[in-house]
Amino acid sequence: MRRRTALKLPLMMAAGAALTRVPLASADPVRWAADRANAWYQGQGWLVGANYVPATAINQIEMFQQGTYDPRRIDAEFAIARQLGFNTMRVFLHDLLWAQDRQGFQRRLAQFVAIAASRGIKPMFVLFDSCWDPHPKLGPQHAPVVGVHNSGWVQGPGADRLGDPQYVATLRDYVTGVVSQFRSDPRVLAWDIWNEPDNPAKVYRKVERGDKLELVAGLLPQVFQWARAANPGQPLTSGVWQGSWGSGSRSKIAGIQLDNSDVVSFHSYASPTEFEARIDELTPLGRPILCTEYLARPQGSTVEGILPIAKRRNVAAYNWGLVAGKTQTYLPWDTWDKPDPSEPKVWFSDLLRPDGSAYRDAEVKAIQQLTGARQAP
Repeated sequence: MRRRTALKLPLMMAAGAALTRVPLASADPVRWAADRANAWYQGQGWLVGANYVPATAINQIEMFQQGTYDPRRIDAEFAIARQLGFNTMRVFLHDLLWAQDRQGFQRRLAQFVAIAASRGIKPMFVLFDSCWDPHPKLGPQHAPVVGVHNSGWVQGPGADRLGDPQYVATLRDYVTGVVSQFRSDPRVLAWDIWNEPDNPAKVYRKVERGDKLELVAGLLPQVFQWARAANPGQPLTSGVWQGSWGSGSRSKIAGIQLDNSDVVSFHSYASPTEFEARIDELTPLGRPILCTEYLARPQGSTVEGILPIAKRRNVAAYNWGLVAGKTQTYLPWDTWDKPDPSEPKVWFSDLLRPDGSAYRDAEVKAIQQLTGARQAP
C-alpha cells in the first residue's frame, strides 16, 4: 500500500473568546480607495487556504448551530491546515443562525475566531450565498444523499425570506451585528458579502424563485452598504464567477460586485491557462485579486496547475474543501444527475481524507513547498 503523507490530527480546543464589544458605525461609509486596498494586501503576505466546513458538517447551518458546532474537530482540522502552510480559510455563515439565537451564534463565532487565530489562520467570512438548496431550515440537517456532491448545502437568505420585506430588518441586523463584532479584530481577514449572487441553482430549478436574480440585484447593494456602515477594518468583496468582467460587458450583478468591492475576488474551476486569463481580465481594476474558489481536478483545475500561477501573480488562492466529509465534494458535480456512491479515481475537490491523511502526497508537498511550510517526515 502506498504510504500517505502523515498529517497529525490532534484533538485540542482553543479557549473561547468573549464577545467583542460592538463599536459605533460610521455615518458616511465609503468604498476603500485602491491605494488603501493595496496597502492592506501588502501587509498580509501571500494568502493561501481553502473553503472550509468541517468533515462533520453537511452545510453552514450544521457547522455553527448549537448541538452540532464541533470546536474540537475544527481545531484539529485547522492544525492540519497550518501544517500545509495555509494562513486563511473562507467560511460561510447563515442569517437563520442569527435569527434563531444571535447571542449564542456570536459566542460560537468568537470561539471559532480564537481557534483559528491559535492556528495562525485568518477567516474570510461569507455572509450570504445563492447556491444550492433555496429552502434552508434550522434544526437537524438531513443526512448526505448517497453518491451526490454537496447534497445538503443551503442558500441564505432562502427563497421564502428573500422577497419578504419584513425580514429585511433581520438581514440588516445580521450583517451589521456580525461585522461590528469583528470590525476592529485583526484576526479576521475580510468579508465576502455574497457568494455567487447570480447563481440560478439549476439543480433546484423546480423549487427556485423565478424572480431570484431581480431580488438579489436589489438587495446586494444594500448588503454592501450595511456592512460598510459598520466601518470594518477589513475589506469587503464579492466574487464574480461567470461571464465577462470588462467594464463594458459585465452583467448587472457582476457590475454591482466589482463596483462595490474593496478587493477583487473571483472563482475559476478552469485550466491554468484560463485561470491566468481571468487574472489578466481583472488586473486593470488596480486592486488586489483573490481567487476564492478553485480545484476541480477532472476539469484541469489542480493544485499543481493553479497555485504556482497564483503565487507568481500574487493572487490569493482558496481551493474548495479541506477535509472530505459530509459535503462529499470529492464527488463530481454531475452526481446530481447521476448519483454514484463509489469513490472516484480522481477526486473532484477536497485535499484530505477524514483521518487527515493526504488524498495525494504530491499535492501536499506542492502546497508546502509553495507556502514554505515544513514538510512532514
